Amino acid sequence: MESTECAAWLRLTLTPEIGPRTARALLAAYGLPEAIFAAGRASLSRHVPEALATTLSTPASSEVAGAVLTAERWLALASTHTLVTLADDDYPPLLLATTDPPPVLFACGRRELLQRPALAIVGSRSATQQGAANAEAFALHLARAGLTIVSGLALGIDAAAHRGALKALDDGADASTIAVLGTGVDVVYPSGNRALAEAIGSRGLLLSEFALGTPGIAHNFPRRNRIISGLARGVLVVEAALRSGSLITARLAAEGGREVFALPGSIHSPTARGCHRLIKDGAKLVESAQDVLDELRIEVSVRGSGSPRPPAHDALLQALGFDPVDLDTLAARTGRDAGSLTAELLELELAQDVERLPGNRYQRLR
Repeated sequence: MESTECAAWLRLTLTPEIGPRTARALLAAYGLPEAIFAAGRASLSRHVPEALATTLSTPASSEVAGAVLTAERWLALASTHTLVTLADDDYPPLLLATTDPPPVLFACGRRELLQRPALAIVGSRSATQQGAANAEAFALHLARAGLTIVSGLALGIDAAAHRGALKALDDGADASTIAVLGTGVDVVYPSGNRALAEAIGSRGLLLSEFALGTPGIAHNFPRRNRIISGLARGVLVVEAALRSGSLITARLAAEGGREVFALPGSIHSPTARGCHRLIKDGAKLVESAQDVLDELRIEVSVRGSGSPRPPAHDALLQALGFDPVDLDTLAARTGRDAGSLTAELLELELAQDVERLPGNRYQRLR
């Protein structure tokens, strides 16, 4: 993209009076941003209020010009810093098909992931240990099967899903993960996820429609959710309370004709009630990663394209033996804590190497 064209896209999206819908209406009328700014006040006033027509037909304000310059400098910092516009051939096709696609997306990382089949995994920020383990294990297996995992970089389920997808890269997968932000792409929120955000920026993709430097403002996150659901073929909700923002993502997915999946949980857990409500309303109940792959008609085994079992799993299977073993005994055999064992045992269960038995016991299958 030439610098003048890029500057026009940036001015269009960084002008405060222009939201995504107004921008799309102007683009539909004039074609490209450069044509909008060259149209003149009389022509523009047929499509937007007189005051905005005046703004667009005169030089950019110092505030807007400064924001454009900041964005241009950020784009020049690294080849992985890019601007994705509605005019680009690689604009995500599923997102383009939604009712409210953002005119511009700031991207940091592997832009090609926008063309890969994707699944969103979302859930509670206050995740239980088991919920986080479930999210990480499902993301790992689904990424191994070729699905790019989309989430929102929040604490809890989102972070666990991103971590699982990144782990799949170590097993030879190429799907990775996309973090859709409710801040500027250069802002890490929450700050505790800084290391994770840096890993995603180098091995996956950070994505935002908001201007650089935009902080974590509450009303931006529901808008972020429409992009999460819009990028994906389906949404898997792992844990969610009844008022969780994850239910907004699931609703948007359903309205967009995407699949909605939910993991059931304890009837006594507040973080399971949102999932149970989704299931009552027609979401697909999920017990394994293969359930998701079958519903999406992805003809790939959960283990992916023949990647070998990680050596750490071999060690755990050796410790299991072939007789049923409870978690406490396994912790004593391996010298590991119950939390890390539970997460790895779930991965083995999803890969059909281990079966979970009543009484918190585990049985090796092969």
